[in-house]
Amino acid sequence: MKTLINIILTVVIAFILSLFLPWWSVMIAGFTMGAIVGLKKASSFFVPFLAIALLWVVNAWFLAQPNDFTLTKKIAVLLQLEGNTFLLFLITGVVGGIAAGIAGVFGNQCKQLISGKK
Repeated sequence: MKTLINIILTVVIAFILSLFLPWWSVMIAGFTMGAIVGLKKASSFFVPFLAIALLWVVNAWFLAQPNDFTLTKKIAVLLQLEGNTFLLFLITGVVGGIAAGIAGVFGNQCKQLISGKK
């Protein structure tokens, strides 16, 4: 239950911040949730990773859908993905997820450093 709440809050914070800040705002969301909600070991990386990857894939799909994925297909051709929009969405999610996951681990480590826990 703690993980699900963390995912939802990370998505909400990242979405709100992305309205006003550049792409790196997902790192602020990951760091914040990592510092507030203390997750254990690998989940401190994978929970923000999953939340932001999901947010970016859904957001990319909603942005590409109105024009029938025309620009997305052209970008996929430029990146030598043979016009595969699904693969482009997957790469987009992974890039955002890695950024948020690293920030989540950093937030969790900062929380442990300040509280004195190992």
